[in-house]
Amino acid sequence: MNGLGHVMRLDIACGNHKDLGFIGMDIQTLPGVDIVHDLNVHPWPIEAESVEYAKAWHILEHIPPVSVTVNGTRRPFIEFMNEMWRVMKTGARVDIETPYGGSAGFLHDPTHCNPITAVTFEHFDPEYTRYRTYQPKPWKILSLQYTEDGNVNVVLEKRAE
Repeated sequence: MNGLGHVMRLDIACGNHKDLGFIGMDIQTLPGVDIVHDLNVHPWPIEAESVEYAKAWHILEHIPPVSVTVNGTRRPFIEFMNEMWRVMKTGARVDIETPYGGSAGFLHDPTHCNPITAVTFEHFDPEYTRYRTYQPKPWKILSLQYTEDGNVNVVLEKRAE
């Protein structure tokens, strides 16, 4: 691990605009980035159950939903959500914001590959029927706001298994 084994607030994919009071993690070495790490490589260099609050703004649209390898099919988006679940304390919350999957903000960027919509996070909350499809680590949807021509913002809370 990286010596950051205390309870923390984590700004996932912070870029050069990390929020005050947060530990910043990004794939690039930029001012304010405390942990340089590829978010698609697991485990992240963060201890389990060490994050009390996280922010993941404008990163999920860059995480591939599916990838095919010589060893079979992977689901990097579900793996990302499961890894985020691992580092969060039970009951901790993550604030996620991403362009709505069919919006111009999603479509104009050639690196956007994961279209998030109003129902995407139902796949991660056991209270919804969609959860049964993949059964990832369990989250609870606390709030969900979106506009189809703008962004999706969701706050999730880590549930115990």
